Amino acid sequence: MWKDHAVTRLNPEGEPVELPAQSQIVTESWNRVVAVPHIVYMPEVDRVLMLASCDYPGGPWVHYAMVLFSDDAGATWSTPRYVHTDAQGNPACGLGHALTYLGEGRVMMYSCHPPSRWFSSDFGETWGDTVPVEPAPGGRTWMAWDPVLVDRDPGTGRMTRLMETGYWGDSATMDSQAYVRFSTDGGRTWTGAHHVPEFEGVNEVCPVRATNGDIVATCRTDPPDAYKDVRFDHYEGFGISISRDDGYTWSEVSQLYDWGRHHASTALLPCGYIVATYVVRLGYSDTADGFPRFGIEAVVSRDNGRTWDLDRRYILAAWTGNRKSSPSPIGKLRSGGWHASPHTTSSVVLPDGSILTAYGTGYRQKEDAFGPGLYGPRDVGLVNWNIGLD
Repeated sequence: MWKDHAVTRLNPEGEPVELPAQSQIVTESWNRVVAVPHIVYMPEVDRVLMLASCDYPGGPWVHYAMVLFSDDAGATWSTPRYVHTDAQGNPACGLGHALTYLGEGRVMMYSCHPPSRWFSSDFGETWGDTVPVEPAPGGRTWMAWDPVLVDRDPGTGRMTRLMETGYWGDSATMDSQAYVRFSTDGGRTWTGAHHVPEFEGVNEVCPVRATNGDIVATCRTDPPDAYKDVRFDHYEGFGISISRDDGYTWSEVSQLYDWGRHHASTALLPCGYIVATYVVRLGYSDTADGFPRFGIEAVVSRDNGRTWDLDRRYILAAWTGNRKSSPSPIGKLRSGGWHASPHTTSSVVLPDGSILTAYGTGYRQKEDAFGPGLYGPRDVGLVNWNIGLD
């Protein structure tokens, strides 16, 4: 259930502004590893659907995908259940991501194991209709992390085209390349991958259609050259790229943060403003006694993604890790203090105009709680908030 909360909006002219909000840790009673939350709002049934991935089963299975529902704008949630099970009742869908609401009860998500698109035609209640995810150019694994962009007929509201973003990444060199492709049959078949030169050094791409017709995308970017040898993805950053021709060509990425902030998601407000929420894994100073600090932030664009008000960014949540860190980049990796860090944000706009933001957090992380290297518990947090008056 909700607890009273305050979102802090920074103010370069004076004291920060405290905005009333509500928050909760949805999974606090689960006492398990819960990761990669994605949420969608389904207006026909006034319901929020959450996809989360749980546990560390081992082998090829990174996690198991699960779904849960809220019929009161995120205040309370149903008991989680596996997206799919086999004939023996065992979970049969791995890490889930890129949850997308297509409309009229149709929902789509992606899994890493097996690499598939999963479909539901009953608002996420049942799943099992799948099509394989085609590889990236060169036979590389295509990773689709963020929701698909859904274009609709302005007269009927019916879906007309989907744009999927995906990428491949090389963990040895910390290099990546993102692509786009398109579908006109509801995600069953897709065009070949469209190479975007501006997406060299880009992986996660989260698009939103601005009110002027442009497609505005947050882009997670590779680490700066000075940090690539560390091979620590917390040093990745994020920026913005814009397409003015329906996703076929893109602007150079305008970097908002060089490193430490990423896992961004986008939401379009009724007034036309675009909100981007993201994690802060690096960038806050450690405490005086050496514990790292983390957070979830948001920035707003009032001009269709061209500029972003970083000086007045919003702090939705913040916490201190419970394992000491180290000041050097390699020390931050090896110390394990990063285990308490955030992962993934997902935001939707509710009918009352407020924003519901889900995020992953390791704030309760305990060293070796689930066996060597399998730190936990991990949780999903929620914040219901507004950007406030300009």
